[in-house]
Amino acid sequence: MSVNPPLESFSDDRFRAIGEVVVNEMNRLPIPGVVVGVLHEDQEWVAGFGVTSVENPLPVAPDTLYQIGSITKTYVASAIMRLVEMGQLALDTPVRAYLPGLTLSDESVAERVTLRHLLTHTGGWVGDYFNDLGPGDDALTKMVASLSRLPQLTPLGEVWSYNNAGFYIAGRVIEVVTGLTFEAAMRQLIFDPLGLKHSYFFTNDIITRRFAVGHEVIDGQTVVARPWALGRTAHPAGGIICTVHDLFRYARFHMGDGTAPDGARLLTPASLALMQTPVLPSTGINQIGLAWWISQYDHTPMIGHGGGTNGQKTLLRIVPSRQFAVAVFTNAEDGNTLTAEIVDLATEKFLGLKEPDAKPLDIPAERLALYTGRYESAGSTAELSLREGGLILQVIPKGGFPTVDSPASPTPPPARLAFYAEDKVIGLDEPFAGARGEFLRQPDGDLAWLRFGGRIHQRLA
Repeated sequence: MSVNPPLESFSDDRFRAIGEVVVNEMNRLPIPGVVVGVLHEDQEWVAGFGVTSVENPLPVAPDTLYQIGSITKTYVASAIMRLVEMGQLALDTPVRAYLPGLTLSDESVAERVTLRHLLTHTGGWVGDYFNDLGPGDDALTKMVASLSRLPQLTPLGEVWSYNNAGFYIAGRVIEVVTGLTFEAAMRQLIFDPLGLKHSYFFTNDIITRRFAVGHEVIDGQTVVARPWALGRTAHPAGGIICTVHDLFRYARFHMGDGTAPDGARLLTPASLALMQTPVLPSTGINQIGLAWWISQYDHTPMIGHGGGTNGQKTLLRIVPSRQFAVAVFTNAEDGNTLTAEIVDLATEKFLGLKEPDAKPLDIPAERLALYTGRYESAGSTAELSLREGGLILQVIPKGGFPTVDSPASPTPPPARLAFYAEDKVIGLDEPFAGARGEFLRQPDGDLAWLRFGGRIHQRLA
């Protein structure tokens, strides 16, 4: 396993220990290439491991470009808050004030949905819808026009469920109010002011630079995942391609007072604080702010977000009060296991903060049986069964990413679930070890949904 630079050259013992775990886990999982970065106060440690592609293996360097996927959503929220401060947008004005033709499957939702609903994933309709409608500047216009096909699952504003489709609408709003394409607006509002010189959306911008290629495992073999590029319609939901160093420049902004590196004010401290203020609880220890996932370890607030594209998985965590950030980029479909482990390890080694324990409870089998059955979402089926007195989760992917016709990814192995609180569960086995879920109930107490992986799955049987 190549490391750039070699582990023995790492001057910081904490970062060297992190690197050792990265190398071991890359070999075990397997993952072809990783970039890990830690930012603490005025220092940055960034290292590349492995290769960019199994077909064209170039060493991963600290400045190798990766797709950061849904971390992009926090950039979109930041741009919207800039437009709010400019007086061009308002979080609680119905979106139809900006997109008069917005049509959704529920007309009353189309009339009332706001940017706040979009940024907090509380629109209530099916959120996992992906399609490539061409590379033209009208891609988002076409995508928003197609959203009327998505069923409304829950009442507007009442239930949090991860919603990529809401960010297509948010991206189109940015286009309309700025008069620019989404990508040009993001460069004007965020990239250029923060000096993000190695952050891109388009393949043409990265093709001459070193970049990572996604991978998946098929029949026990690690192979390149295709297609590499996301459709332009997905840019607001997860289209940014960047280096860890650029991501850290962005993280420094969210740890600061709202000013750019040159001193220009981009956001007020109040707007930054609003983005980092919990709005609704989500699964486990996380809460939802304006695009950010928010949690606390030992009463210390943290913000972050993960990202997943076709064979690339990333994770960013920021602890503003401690001037700390950690980022992990991987080029493997199963990279989430590594990203979560390394982010927690770095947080513990540099700050002494650990995730609160979720101790499994001893629940009788007859009570566990009440939760068994089939739960459906747009992207997957979750089947819960009993085995040897314990609850077993089997996730069955349905496909539909990165395009509506994409086949399902390989079915992961079954995993044990354990309750750690009333209606709250935690995964005990990879690839869901440490993942938290919860059951949502109808007003009469009947089970209605399983929220797992951030998505609500409807109980059918």
